[in-house]
Amino acid sequence: MGTVFSFMVRDPSPAVDEAVRAAVARLHAIDARFSPYRADSEVSRIAHGERELADASPELAEVLERCAEVAQQTDGWFSPYREGRLDPSGWVKGWAVQQACELLCEAGSREHCVNGGGDVQSVGGPWRIGVADPFRPGELATVVAGRDLVVATSGTAERGAHILDPRTGEAPTGLLSLTLVASGRARLARTDAYATAAFAMGPELGLSWAERQPELEALAILPDPAAPKRATSGFLRHAV
Repeated sequence: MGTVFSFMVRDPSPAVDEAVRAAVARLHAIDARFSPYRADSEVSRIAHGERELADASPELAEVLERCAEVAQQTDGWFSPYREGRLDPSGWVKGWAVQQACELLCEAGSREHCVNGGGDVQSVGGPWRIGVADPFRPGELATVVAGRDLVVATSGTAERGAHILDPRTGEAPTGLLSLTLVASGRARLARTDAYATAAFAMGPELGLSWAERQPELEALAILPDPAAPKRATSGFLRHAV
């Protein structure tokens, strides 16, 4: 999926070790079907007209249903298409992390954290999760802490200006990154998709939208070094 996944497990056991191996295998299977970076993936074949969307696998059809839900919930600011071609990465990466966590939970782990390219789902805790600083590669803009945290960041630091405004087809210019934080029963697939949509909205609309979501808090990093950070009213309860 064009990024790196990592696992941290605080309660290892033979069953959990086996679940980690199963999770890695599942991530590779998801990559093989959904990655836009692989010419032989189902998504790439559809995107390039080598296969009809009507013939999509049940798994891809389900992903596209979830993408349609997020598009409706964000007033069209989320889309499983990029420059006219199928690319549901905005849902799939978080969904992949979420599935890895579910496999570990099924094996009995109650203390673990899975990170997919900076998008994190944690179980148990407390955990401390860093948010990358787009001004200083390798440094952190802030750290959030808590139990059962879900943290999703959309921005330009890792892949450049890859998020497009679905209404204009152009990359937004008002943000360098936007991070959403949730806890409790939140799951990363939807939170990550919301982060993509909120980034596409830009700082004013994106933060306003996040403020209205009772389960989410947001941190926006703007291109202005003099005043780079803005956040929703409840974000500081997560920050350390």
